[in-house]
Amino acid sequence: MNVEKEIVILIKEIENGMMVFKRILDFYKEYLNKIDVTSKKTEDAIVISDVFVNAYTCLETIFLRISRFFENNLDEQCWHQDLLYKMTLSIEGIREKVISDETHTILLEFLRFRHFKRYYFEFNYDWDKINFLQNKFELLIPLIQEDISKFINFLRRLAKK
Repeated sequence: MNVEKEIVILIKEIENGMMVFKRILDFYKEYLNKIDVTSKKTEDAIVISDVFVNAYTCLETIFLRISRFFENNLDEQCWHQDLLYKMTLSIEGIREKVISDETHTILLEFLRFRHFKRYYFEFNYDWDKINFLQNKFELLIPLIQEDISKFINFLRRLAKK
């Protein structure tokens, strides 16, 4: 298979990932419209937390596909953080950065939260933390959409070379 076709496949994989991300966002917005967030119910915290974890995992999967295509060299000890960091790098002659520093900072919050949630089995959710993450999530949405759109445009230019 030639490089142009491989790039087109990568673009499609990224676009498919972003469609999943959009479905997660749509669910999140619809869910928030149905509930009273001021009531701070445990079941609402569970659902909202799962949305954050799923959204982050969806984005991480996109980043992993990009990393495999261009570098495929991640630190085995802390590959999740390494992957996220490498998405901020513009690698001359290879690829442009995938995400901005601002996006990276926000995504680090969700990476930490996902790690915490995987090992926290109690139902005493910290609503201050959930509210904090909701604010970060609202900031993340347009940033990640813009970052990914720019990166896809870079890939399209690369495929034409």
